[in-house]
Amino acid sequence: MAEPLQWLPDGTPYSARFGDRYHSSANGGIDQAEGVFLRGCGLPEAWAGQTQWRILETGFGLGLNFLVTWAAWRADVQRPRLLHFVSTEAWPVSAADLLRAHAAHPQLAPLAQQLHAQFWGLLPGVHRLSFEGGRVLLTLCIGDAQTLLRQQDGTADAVYLDGFSPQCNPELWSLHTLKAVASWCRRGTRLATWSVARSVHDALVQCGFVVQRVPGVPPKRENLHAIYDPHWEPRRSVQTAHSTASTPAPMPESVPAPGCCIVIGGGLAGAATAASLARRGWQVEVLDQATAPAAGASGLPAGVFAPHVSPDDSVLSRLSRSGVRIVLEHAQMLQQQGLLREGVDWQASGVLEHRVDGSPGLPPDWERGPGADWSRRASAETLQQAQLPRDTAACWHLRAGWIRPARLVSALLAQPGIQWHGNAHVARLQRSSDGAHWQALDAQGRVLAEAARVVIAAGAGSRALLPAGWTLRPLRGQISWARWPAGVAPVLPYPVNGHGNWVPSFPLGDEAEGPRAWVLGSTFERGVDHLPPTPDEQRAAHAANWHKLQTLLPAAAQQLQASFASFTDPAHQPSSSAPPLQSWAAVRCVAPDRLPIVGPVAAQLFPGLWVCTAMGARGLTLALLCAELFAARWHDEPLPLDGKLARALAAQRQG
Repeated sequence: MAEPLQWLPDGTPYSARFGDRYHSSANGGIDQAEGVFLRGCGLPEAWAGQTQWRILETGFGLGLNFLVTWAAWRADVQRPRLLHFVSTEAWPVSAADLLRAHAAHPQLAPLAQQLHAQFWGLLPGVHRLSFEGGRVLLTLCIGDAQTLLRQQDGTADAVYLDGFSPQCNPELWSLHTLKAVASWCRRGTRLATWSVARSVHDALVQCGFVVQRVPGVPPKRENLHAIYDPHWEPRRSVQTAHSTASTPAPMPESVPAPGCCIVIGGGLAGAATAASLARRGWQVEVLDQATAPAAGASGLPAGVFAPHVSPDDSVLSRLSRSGVRIVLEHAQMLQQQGLLREGVDWQASGVLEHRVDGSPGLPPDWERGPGADWSRRASAETLQQAQLPRDTAACWHLRAGWIRPARLVSALLAQPGIQWHGNAHVARLQRSSDGAHWQALDAQGRVLAEAARVVIAAGAGSRALLPAGWTLRPLRGQISWARWPAGVAPVLPYPVNGHGNWVPSFPLGDEAEGPRAWVLGSTFERGVDHLPPTPDEQRAAHAANWHKLQTLLPAAAQQLQASFASFTDPAHQPSSSAPPLQSWAAVRCVAPDRLPIVGPVAAQLFPGLWVCTAMGARGLTLALLCAELFAARWHDEPLPLDGKLARALAAQRQG
């Protein structure tokens, strides 16, 4: 549940849990955010000219420090290309209270509205919120600060040490928590806080900070400034020089300066990876063996993105939620850029999941907390609309919908800094004679492209380019689809999944009011990699998809019966009124544990060779998340998801 707020007569928000104000009443807390934290960490001067800047905050509260920092970034002509803001919060407030708290700050109102729009579904764990076309990234770590900071892998260039006072919330200011904060610091990281408690001062010194008292921001007489400069060699010790109060240390040497790189694969994984790198300043060459992007598994006419649910909230369930959030953020961002259109290329329509095994799916008490922002038990009205019995086990996924993958791929590849090259069949990779670059060669040994860094994101074609010992398995899928006759509408306006999935209606062209079609599937043909399927295989796939639909949504099966009759009844004579049933097939790529693979192939043996593949049957939900995880690993950025989940996707589990 969201943290309930009280409001004092002067309009200051107050926490009954901690018996403390959220901020000083002076100027609504803006003076503290700017004077204590922003200027206390030498900003905005310290980030001038940097490719990225990473801020760690303890205690997100009402988000004021984030909004003030974001506003400073927007106003600075020398701002870094990318601003990362990571904040911990054990008890997030409601989105409504967050917006109310900033109503008195007209200069922050547009930013507060954007934050409010994404401030939902904050279950315990890590949530990535994206602003400014992906150039301002807020990573909210919901839960105990000490635990989360130790689980996450990140580096901070500045630290805002904030939260309710040490007297009210001593655990947040404890030595153990400050050690976790220090584990994020590089030599030269600056820290600022309003607290001058002796226990905080001494703990910071013990953790390796050089601490000094400075004149405070009213109503505080003094604040603390600190620089991480321990007597021992810190874990993040790649800097070549120490910081002083006026000269911050350079960025870590392990972070590559944006240059040129190669991405092999023009499907969703490759396009998403290329877009994430291009946003960070890279010039990306995308090599694809096909004549057009999204020619493989990403060429699905339309597909579903939706969270997975499980009673134990499994790894896949948590991954899928992070993936859905990023899909929604990217779809809206690409729409703002004029590259996607809602209702034509995608729709956040919601998705009904029919739990055909009868299990509830959702963990106990799920709907009492922020999980209800994601998924709920399907209501009686929803089941009635779907013509399912009232006792049907089903979930309604609020944050879900359909998307046309090829349109998404084209929009991603349209980002500045990306060049797509078709008919570029990469047969093998080799190091250049000087060892400085990777070369992508065709079957005749001709060099198609070369760069210091290469990303293998070729789906089912990835295995041929990876070292021996990698286990990637083919998984062919076939779908059935057809046009809707003029004047005929589906029984439901939103997709249904749970035993295959059915997208009931999507445009075939560029207009929402034009011809529309439905798509049903998919088969899971493990170990099968040949294309196209034989006529007998296509007929078997149509029959399999039809039988799934009969279980998934009987009302839809009845509506589409004429289209499938010739595949289920050998004596049936095709009807001229039923639109012809179409088949589509592709080969997907899966790892043995059915999770994507993201990261360096083997940093010591193959420096500069990375991989982002094995999206399996959930590429629409997971590919954009994997691309952002990839970019974070590549650039030593804060991770966009829980550290345990990131490790579950690590390439090191292969080979």
